[in-house]
Amino acid sequence: MSLWDYIGKTGKKPGAGEAPPSADADSIRRIIRSLEQLEPARARHVAAFAFVLARVARADMEISPEETAAMERIIMEQAGLPEEQAVLVVEIARHQNLLFGGTENFLVTRELKATATLEEKMALLRCLFAVSAADESISTAEEGIVSQIASELGIDRQDMLRVRSEYRQWRAVHRPPR
Repeated sequence: MSLWDYIGKTGKKPGAGEAPPSADADSIRRIIRSLEQLEPARARHVAAFAFVLARVARADMEISPEETAAMERIIMEQAGLPEEQAVLVVEIARHQNLLFGGTENFLVTRELKATATLEEKMALLRCLFAVSAADESISTAEEGIVSQIASELGIDRQDMLRVRSEYRQWRAVHRPPR
């Protein structure tokens, strides 16, 4: 079952007897129930938003506890979800990104490009940099993924550079090697 099945993009609903292959089946069911309380388009947007945050957090092949906490805080603030739902959304996004990231990255970003306003895309860009800076360092890998996502979203290069400059103190390229 892919992320698109969870958020209803394919039209398939997870069946009662259909369980995901992971040990986190109960968490997955809880997140589905939580998101079912939202209007379907809103649920898709929140799920896609969280997936893209997890994409940048995993750019260096690891999602740190600081990045996870930042994603949860961002989802609460940006999506207006209560903490319990935000934690579940982030957890499923992390797992989905780990399992299907390479195959779904562009699809999820394309969905956001088609449905998000420019203001929402710019807010997401800032959130991507905030997640990257959660451990007080934005690696070149993270910066590259943020730039790629910005391009996929159709964000102008100058806008991306302007937002990136807001996070310059955390950019690894400006710091001496450890």
